[in-house]
Amino acid sequence: MDGSRHDQAGAEYRRGHVTVTGDRITAVGEGPALDVPDGARRIDGAGCLATPGLVNTHHHLYQWLTQGRAQQSVLFDWLTELYPVWARIDAGQVHAAATAGLAWLALSGCTTSTDHHYIFPRVRGGDADALAAEVAAAARVGLRFHPCRGSMDLGRSSGGLPPDEIVEDTDAALAATEEAVRRFHDPSPAAMVRVAAGPCSPFSVTPRLMRESAELARGLGVRMHTHLAESREEDAYCRQALGRTPAEYAEDLGWLGPDVWLAHCVQLDEAAVRRFAATGTSVAHCPTSNARLGAGIAPVRDLLRAGATVGLGVDGAASSEGTSLAGELRQALLAARVRDGHGPSALTARQALWLGTRGGARCLGRDETGALRPGLLADIALWRLDTLAHDAIAHGPGGDKDGDPVAALVLGPPAPLELLLVGGAPVVEGGELRTADAAEAAREVRAARSRLADLR
Repeated sequence: MDGSRHDQAGAEYRRGHVTVTGDRITAVGEGPALDVPDGARRIDGAGCLATPGLVNTHHHLYQWLTQGRAQQSVLFDWLTELYPVWARIDAGQVHAAATAGLAWLALSGCTTSTDHHYIFPRVRGGDADALAAEVAAAARVGLRFHPCRGSMDLGRSSGGLPPDEIVEDTDAALAATEEAVRRFHDPSPAAMVRVAAGPCSPFSVTPRLMRESAELARGLGVRMHTHLAESREEDAYCRQALGRTPAEYAEDLGWLGPDVWLAHCVQLDEAAVRRFAATGTSVAHCPTSNARLGAGIAPVRDLLRAGATVGLGVDGAASSEGTSLAGELRQALLAARVRDGHGPSALTARQALWLGTRGGARCLGRDETGALRPGLLADIALWRLDTLAHDAIAHGPGGDKDGDPVAALVLGPPAPLELLLVGGAPVVEGGELRTADAAEAAREVRAARSRLADLR
């Protein structure tokens, strides 16, 4: 594979190669590949940029069924409007939504995605098949998948935000989380599926479920994920109802550490930023969703300067609609530059790409992906930059020596995806999905959405 290349160790090759054998990268360097075996497939990447596959650190795939609603609402009002709709979703609809959402992520350069599924309505006994439906969808599309077995046990009658019909019994939620790990989690280095424990949020989960979920996850050796400090409303709720900031509450319950990544973290003070860095806690930054809900902008520059790990997430399709992970590279850069007047030095194009690749891999505990280096998994995206919109940035006025392909990818519009490899296997080629049928996925999710509407 020849083309411009950028890896997270800092090396860049204007005319480089990446060699893949099986599911691993075996060579990376300047110029054409040498000693290529007879019969090996050669991909000409002229006019393209090769990067690690993008890593999505936060999503709610079921929300593909409810896009475009509550358009002028802040987080709590948005949730209040949508909870009753989500209470009607079944496992078949989850599968259709997850297939559509993961297919779209693949087409935006994503090779590894998490998902945070926390809707298990009591009316269907918790619908244990919902998580299995997502795992099957990921296998269908061909992406690495890190589902979080989410949970809510603090209903409206007990002072929480969600209606009682979509919260679980605490013991049942803990047992279901343990079962999900035992059923689906693969700890091996090349794993396609790993499971995390994911109680939903401070305003929908009891302290007991938070604390015991952390104990369970650490006992099973899996990672932990939850929403935290997403909005002013959540910050006020934690201070008034719990007597602490969201970050202080999380730390008191054992929810800071190198095995934890937290979604959003918009409302962090300086003390929280320092504690995240000191404890190795990671952050899933979701700039489009936070802007859509008017929640604010996470202090990404401050987190990075303190030494914390930050990755990118598209968040649920009902609060971001576009859900293009490649688009989040640009959104993250622009948001960082306008936050508190930090200006253009707040985040560079290469830092934005790092967030979407190596940073995301670190959030998920995947040291074997997120970079282009020999020995790592062959999760690779090849972006076409010889288009009308990208060519001038990528090649510059004086030819290649004056161009900046990374800036073309990040600052320009989403670039066409020429090729996407997951473990060396092609998932996207020539801008088309080669695993699942994208048109069929669109029909299936449309039908699922119609069935959901008919249940009103």
